[in-house]
Amino acid sequence: MANRRSFLKKMSAGSIAALVTPVLQPQPESLSSSGEKKQGLLAGKGGRVYRGTHLNRIAFPLGGTGAGMFCIEGTGAISHMSVRNNPEMFFEPAMFAALSIKNMANGTRVLEGPVPLWKKFGQRDAGLGGTGGATWGLRRFKDAAFEAQFPFATISLLDDSLPLKATIKAWSPFIPGDEDQSGMPIVGLEYSFENTSKTSVEATFSYNSRNFMHQGEVVNAIKPIKNGFILSSSGSEKFPERQGDFAIFTDTSGTLVDHCWFRGGWFDGLTMIWNKLESGTASANPPVEKDAPGASLLVPFSLKPGEKKVIKLFMCWYVPHTKLQFGEVDSQFKEQIEKDPLLQYHKPWYSSRVSNINEVADFWRSHYEELHQKTQLFTKAFYNSTLPPEVIDAVAANLTILKSPTVLRQHDGRLWTWEGCGDNWGSCHGSCTHVWNYAQAVPHLFPVLERSLRETEFNENQNADGHQVFRANLPISPTTHHFHSAADGQLGGIMKVYRDWRISGDDQWIRNLYPKVKKSLDYCIKTWDPNRKGVIEEPHHNTYDIEFWGPTGFANTFYLGALNAIINIGKHLEEDVATYEKLLKDGKSYLETKLFNGEYFVQDIQYENLKAANPATAQSFGGAYSEEAIALLKKEGPKYQYGKGCLSDGVLGSWLAVMCGLEDVVDASRITSHLRSVHRYNLKKSLVDHSNPQRPGFALGSDGGLLLCTWPKEGKLSLPFVYSNEVWTGIEYQAASHLMTMGEVQKGLDIVGACRARYDGSVRNPFNEYECGHWYARALSSYGLLQGLTGVRYDAVTKTLTVDSKVGDFVSFIATATGFGNVVYKNKKAVVNVVQGQIAVDKFVVKNS
Repeated sequence: MANRRSFLKKMSAGSIAALVTPVLQPQPESLSSSGEKKQGLLAGKGGRVYRGTHLNRIAFPLGGTGAGMFCIEGTGAISHMSVRNNPEMFFEPAMFAALSIKNMANGTRVLEGPVPLWKKFGQRDAGLGGTGGATWGLRRFKDAAFEAQFPFATISLLDDSLPLKATIKAWSPFIPGDEDQSGMPIVGLEYSFENTSKTSVEATFSYNSRNFMHQGEVVNAIKPIKNGFILSSSGSEKFPERQGDFAIFTDTSGTLVDHCWFRGGWFDGLTMIWNKLESGTASANPPVEKDAPGASLLVPFSLKPGEKKVIKLFMCWYVPHTKLQFGEVDSQFKEQIEKDPLLQYHKPWYSSRVSNINEVADFWRSHYEELHQKTQLFTKAFYNSTLPPEVIDAVAANLTILKSPTVLRQHDGRLWTWEGCGDNWGSCHGSCTHVWNYAQAVPHLFPVLERSLRETEFNENQNADGHQVFRANLPISPTTHHFHSAADGQLGGIMKVYRDWRISGDDQWIRNLYPKVKKSLDYCIKTWDPNRKGVIEEPHHNTYDIEFWGPTGFANTFYLGALNAIINIGKHLEEDVATYEKLLKDGKSYLETKLFNGEYFVQDIQYENLKAANPATAQSFGGAYSEEAIALLKKEGPKYQYGKGCLSDGVLGSWLAVMCGLEDVVDASRITSHLRSVHRYNLKKSLVDHSNPQRPGFALGSDGGLLLCTWPKEGKLSLPFVYSNEVWTGIEYQAASHLMTMGEVQKGLDIVGACRARYDGSVRNPFNEYECGHWYARALSSYGLLQGLTGVRYDAVTKTLTVDSKVGDFVSFIATATGFGNVVYKNKKAVVNVVQGQIAVDKFVVKNS
């Protein structure tokens, strides 16, 4: 609190007023990030304001990190109800808020804007019993506007035929450094009303919902809770995962609760509750033993002209059991795991903290104001920035991934993740190391959770030989080792260990982990560089789900980064690192001379005279080699390479090294040349003339975007690596961030602008940058844009703050293991204004870019 008061005092004194932009004060005449003002899509400093057709696809995640989510849409509707520890992207239960104005014809409205056009075709909204749909035909507000300030979303509902103006503010806690309070299954919705007429208005607010928690034949009920109701479903011995509760309540005394809608067939329940809302006869109704189709809470209120009222709606859930289990357990541990129920199926972390829905509700009720205040501190600090608005927009939009079902947190608090979310299942399990290499948000915002990923990688996922599995079991347990390691994932993990140590400042942590980190690197050397040239040349599995054969700029920048990391760690621990230093020297020379074509880094395809088996017989995701594939092998080499292509993340290891706080050892002029080539050849303003036989939905037609690879000179392969013709936002941000670190700010912004222009709400959800699934983790590379522009890095080991600005004077957000706030850089001097916690800085290092 003392730090917060100090921060507020400084702000009120105007010490940085000249640099600070007011938080979220949208200017209606502002331009979009592309420089073009679009109808219904306006740019404010805090983010874009969406109207009209730009509301079509907006769905903003709400919930706790690893605890499940649901979304509030641009119109105010609730959808993507995914509270059962599993993605359910098209589950839109019949639940809605309503406003009923007394003595007014047609004065009852669902508190939502118009139904998006795409929902009007098909039978998703049949509404015959069950839990889904059937609310879209109810009267609602004429128009809506949506604005986000992560993790807050604000929806303004407009209807000039009504005497009241309505606003919805939706949010869920997000407090950097406090993964526990940020990981509870809780959401707040604040409905605000203002009387804009010249006479007093009497009205009733209601919240209405079918029991969407009901599953199968298990007993369902709607239970009481103070000022609200609990939608409930019981589990059974055979189906324990069906147990679940979802509470909806207010803090308003005198709230009326109807625990049981009319029981009947067809559309009876919803029809009768709507009749009651319109007639003003809705009233309290006690709980029944079973078969209650839905429930409502009602809050009567009156407003004089100009008066305002806010009704807080609390939502929370409790689903303690799952049947989630992935991966294969090492045989020597099977007996132990069979005896421990916590190691058989995933149990969400929050179920180890609270034992039932009432405890969740009590926590939410008693901590609401505190959590709201702390979350606002984060939001104000984050948006208190002079960085380009498209950058702030890109970073904030993708922080929603941490609210989505992409992220799970198991019973002991450790993080476990998907790569993304399928429509009704997780997409690609196991905290995939090569995908999460790109993600830079968690290590800074929730470093305890990020370190838990390292602990899984170097313990349960690594065997005595140093072979590391790139997909973790769920629940986390020692796994089998039947497939390739991922070169980028395993080498990247070594750099990330260095990063996480410097962020935490915990010498004992790195000392304990170092022997396993060394074992991991030694395995990499033995497997991919058996001749100890300092060069990875044996086939190496990677994020493109195939093996690259022969040396690549892609993998060898990872190799150099990992060698550099182990050298730095080893020297700190007074270990002998001479072998690694020689490999680093030799590898740097080879990369810069043999794999650089004078403009960008390439691959030297090799498959003969290696220790690996012939590609046609080797283990791979690529499938067996057909007769024609063997003919192609003899002509061009193995399938799925990039050869002389310009690969957008072709120096990814160098970027990751910089993100991890390591000095990149590769010649800066060559790295810059590669990145300029990526911008020149791979960034397309339009894809109308681009043919993509792979997955075109990420970007196609008139969309702009950064292609994963092009062959601008020669040597395009008949079957290049899979995905090569696609556009991935995670690589767009990675390349943009790397360009910025090399001083090419505008080129980086070009890429960011092209990416965010595709996600404008009309066709794609601005808060769901999908790849192999919704809320795909790779897009968390966008957090690296902050470091790319400012060069801000805090080292907790030496208590040093480094600034390497590429944009001159700035104000920007910073999060460390002990606190968060803003870095203010002006006239080549830096100051840290701490908003929450503390950030001890003994030394400032300002680089002259």
